[in-house]
Amino acid sequence: MEIVIGAIGLVIGAIVAVIVMRSSKQGSLREADAQLESARAQASQVIDDAQRQAETLKKEALLEAKEEIIQNKQAAEAEEKQRKRELRALENRVMQREESLDRRNDALDKREHQLSSQAGQVEKRSRELEGLYVQQTAELERIAELSRDDAHKELLDRVRGDVTHEAAAIIRESEQRVKAECQKTAQRVISLAIQRLAADHTAEVTVTSVHIPSDDLKGRIIGREGRNIRTFEQVSGVNLVIDDTPETVVLSSFDPVRRETARVALENLIADGRIHPARIEEMYQKAANLVQQRVREAGEQAAFDTGIHDLHPELIKTLGALRYRTSFGQNVLQHSREVAELCGIMASELGLDAVTARRAGLLHDLGKAIDHEVEGPHAVIGADLARRYGEKPAIVHAIEAHHGDVDPSSVLAVLVMAADAISASRPGARRESAETYIKRLEKLEEIANAHEGVERTYAMQAGREVHVMVQPDKISDAESVVLAHDIAHQIEEEMEYPGQVKVVVIRESRAVGVAK
Repeated sequence: MEIVIGAIGLVIGAIVAVIVMRSSKQGSLREADAQLESARAQASQVIDDAQRQAETLKKEALLEAKEEIIQNKQAAEAEEKQRKRELRALENRVMQREESLDRRNDALDKREHQLSSQAGQVEKRSRELEGLYVQQTAELERIAELSRDDAHKELLDRVRGDVTHEAAAIIRESEQRVKAECQKTAQRVISLAIQRLAADHTAEVTVTSVHIPSDDLKGRIIGREGRNIRTFEQVSGVNLVIDDTPETVVLSSFDPVRRETARVALENLIADGRIHPARIEEMYQKAANLVQQRVREAGEQAAFDTGIHDLHPELIKTLGALRYRTSFGQNVLQHSREVAELCGIMASELGLDAVTARRAGLLHDLGKAIDHEVEGPHAVIGADLARRYGEKPAIVHAIEAHHGDVDPSSVLAVLVMAADAISASRPGARRESAETYIKRLEKLEEIANAHEGVERTYAMQAGREVHVMVQPDKISDAESVVLAHDIAHQIEEEMEYPGQVKVVVIRESRAVGVAK
């Protein structure tokens, strides 16, 4: 209210100042007095209006304050009533709880009284039974003429003997049953895996010879003073062997990818016809890019076919390089895919993670892609490579243990070992050179013939069976069984071969009669 009055005063002062200024300009004091009186009347009127408005505002503010106080009071009374109701409800629950506890205490007191009375009866009955036991024990000792300790010892000895005999019988029966069930389950799982994967596969062999249209090209490949062949070998890192073999040159290198690159480059050079150092470098670079693309695509396709989608790019590249790697004539990439499928099928039958099993199977021969660069067994090399690129410890262990370089400590490692053996030993999976094949058959026959009483030996079924003919007068039926076991054990110790070798000992007795 004071602010309003002050503002009005300022307005009046301004009006008076304006009037005075006008009056001075006009030079008429009378008119100024008249205007001053008029201004004073107007100011008085404005002040009266302002006071009336201030009174009105004051009354309105008082009314609003009273209404707000009334509303707050009503809200507080309602909240107080709600709290009182909640307190009454809580008091009711507490009282009910106390009544329940009182009833439970009464029941417990009654139960305790009953138990006390029963305990007295039990104690009394126990004393009676103890007395009867002592009487019966004394009577039995008198009848059997044995002391208590002697009877106890004899009874324990008899029970121990019966239990030992029954336990041995139970153990033998359990072992036989478990062995039969395990063998049946293993046969079912393996046979199912083989049947589901059974298919005719043609193992790809790395090409190490290149056909040329005519022997005249050999001179052009060699070049003047051998500059072309030197350039080719320096650029490719592959030895180019040119001999008397008609229309053929041979590429020699331990690196299968490098050898494949050299083969593609040489075939392109022959087709192009322009063979000189600059052209050789250009063609080899194009061939290298093409082969690397094929390697990457082969790795990606193998991972896609086996359902593995999160392999490290370097692992995919290494996996694709196995496309140009062979083992006993078997393509290693195709072999890895077979092992992955076998592991997945057997893991599904055993209730294990099929994806992890397929992953371990696919990566188990990674080391063969770089075993020409790194020393050591390919299983250990592959495990180190997988570990370096973030594979799980279980998969790394399965890779490392699949050839027995370390002892397998998981079911997954055993599955990879079994799948690897199945894929490698199936008919047609691997092949040997004629010289190696003949040496293996001769070694099998030599081992069998070295045993006493052996008459003849025949290696059959591509070396997978050995039929041993023995002299019946020197080897009995029982000794035939021992001989078969000894020959099989010696083959395991002295030879390396895919799959298994079956040893069959044949003993024939002949009776001859002559009629005259």
